[in-house]
Amino acid sequence: MTTQQKIAVVTGSNRGLGYAISRKLSQIGIRVILTSRNQTDGLAAKQQLADEGLDVDYHLLDVTSDGNVQQFTEWLRETYGKVDILVNNAGVNPTPKSEESSLLTVQLETMRSTFETNILAVLRISQALIPLMKAQNYGRIVNISTEMASLTSIPSDYYPLAPSYRLSKLGVNGLTVLLGKELQGTNILVNAYSPGWMKTDMGGENAPFTAEEGAETAVYLATLTDGGAQGKFFAEMRKFGGPVQLQW
Repeated sequence: MTTQQKIAVVTGSNRGLGYAISRKLSQIGIRVILTSRNQTDGLAAKQQLADEGLDVDYHLLDVTSDGNVQQFTEWLRETYGKVDILVNNAGVNPTPKSEESSLLTVQLETMRSTFETNILAVLRISQALIPLMKAQNYGRIVNISTEMASLTSIPSDYYPLAPSYRLSKLGVNGLTVLLGKELQGTNILVNAYSPGWMKTDMGGENAPFTAEEGAETAVYLATLTDGGAQGKFFAEMRKFGGPVQLQW
């Protein structure tokens, strides 16, 4: 690693979209810290990338644990001294559960656990790593959201009701706007995007697009030039052939 090389942390990156984002970032010369809650899975993903000639680092990271996030942050500071990019990809989707078809039947415990991973964990890791970005006045934060969390389109969209997932991602969108407001005047840019329906463990085999296609907008937002978008919501680039903002 050179002192000029960008350092990127991608949460939940041992498979699916997170793995695809890590792969693409590594391919363009960014030093990626691949993370996962399960070390065996994470090291296997690291080896898969190594087999392609991509040298990524790995560290265990459970974004729902205060202690683990603190430990990871200290390791990052001691090992690299900085972080340039944070991709908040780790998330859960309980939509297939039958009770998720209605707000009248959704289990509050399901909603709590979904919120813990999809929104509170995003805040936790952001709070931990933004000070490292502030120290160098540079940072790019990419929050994975979904078109299902667009308040403008919810009344007429065709997606499942999925209250736990939708409301957790509405929280991600709100966090993105608030962080963007708080970070105005810095060179730390935070944005959210919808990767669309992909062939991943979460999306299933019937999805029309691959995780590699879903990763395109993440790479765009992770490498924004100074003065780029702040606190915005983007669609997947494959849909429009370029970066297009969605309505909140």
